[in-house]
Parts: sequence; C-alpha cells; structure tokens
Amino acid sequence: MKKQNVHNLTVTAIMGTIGFILMMLEFPLSFIIPSFIKFDFSELPALITAFSIGPFWGVAVCLIKNILHLFVGSTAGVGELSNFVLGAVFVFVAGAVYKRKKTRRGALIGTLAGAFSMAFISVLTNYFFVYPIYAKMLIPMEAIIGMYQALLPSVDNLFEALLIFNFPFNLAKGLIDAAICFLIYKKLSPVLKLSKK
Repeated sequence: MKKQNVHNLTVTAIMGTIGFILMMLEFPLSFIIPSFIKFDFSELPALITAFSIGPFWGVAVCLIKNILHLFVGSTAGVGELSNFVLGAVFVFVAGAVYKRKKTRRGALIGTLAGAFSMAFISVLTNYFFVYPIYAKMLIPMEAIIGMYQALLPSVDNLFEALLIFNFPFNLAKGLIDAAICFLIYKKLSPVLKLSKK
C-alpha cells in the first residue's frame, strides 16, 4: 500500500507539472471566442492520470497545475480557480465512469459525460461567479459582453453569450483532450500503472 501511494504521488506530481507546462502553451482562438479565453491541452495529463490511477488523482493533477500557474498568471487567481473547477469536473466524471467500467466503451462514455458536464458547469460558474468577479476586478461587464458582440452582434446578455460560445468551446476542448487520450493512453498506461508483479 505504501509503495502504491508513493507511486501515485509521484505520477500525480509529474503529470501536474506537465499540465502546468501545457497550460503555459495556451493560445487564443479569437475568431470563435473572445481572446481572453484561451485554449490549452492541460487537462490531458489529468485525464490520463484519472484513467490510470483513479479520478481523485486526476483532480489532484488539476490542482497542482493551477497552483503552479498562480505564480505566472495575470487573472488574480480567478482564471486558475475556474480552470481547476472545470478541469476537476471533467476528469473526475470521466475517471469515475471508467473506474466502474474499464473498457474502451467505458472510457468513451466517461469522456463524453465528463466533457458535457464541464461544458454545462462552465455556464453556471461563469455566469454566477467567474465573470462577476472579473467584472469587479479586471474588465467591466459591458466590455466583456462587447467582446462577444464583436463576434456575434445579436448577443445582448451574458447568459446567451455563455450558451452560444463557452458551452461549445468547453465541450470541444474536452472532446479534443479525450481524442488525444485515446490515441496515446495505451502506450503510456504500463508506465503510469504500478506493476502488480
């Protein structure tokens, strides 16, 4: 048990650091979503960890990468908190489903459920918490909505903007991470799992 815990902690720390590096490589997709929202692949190591050693460890990877990012971020911790919550929902749901049914079908169902959960939660957290805090600390709400209107002039309120832009963005982000995970997980799995020998 002690050997297993040391192994899990080591894997989590390494994957958290990789997640942080991937988070640093974020880039805007300003032609489809306001430029203050960035795309990155930093949930990928967390998803792989959730599949290989369990959903709680995947959530821990999300926590580590966001704690590290606090030292270089420019959102006063708001962006990191949002990233942690959404990433944790994604990898926990996906990992929990896969833990119950460790097959390709289980992984597929898990990642789909995780991606949809993350997209749904993103609308709620952004509407009730993240954007109101941003509006008080960083960018006026009128300016935030204006960035959405620059892409789609008919958008006239925050909730509508989040449904039209953020929901599909986060859904796509989760599905892309899931697709890459499916491609590389089988090769990485033996390295990440502690040998039963």
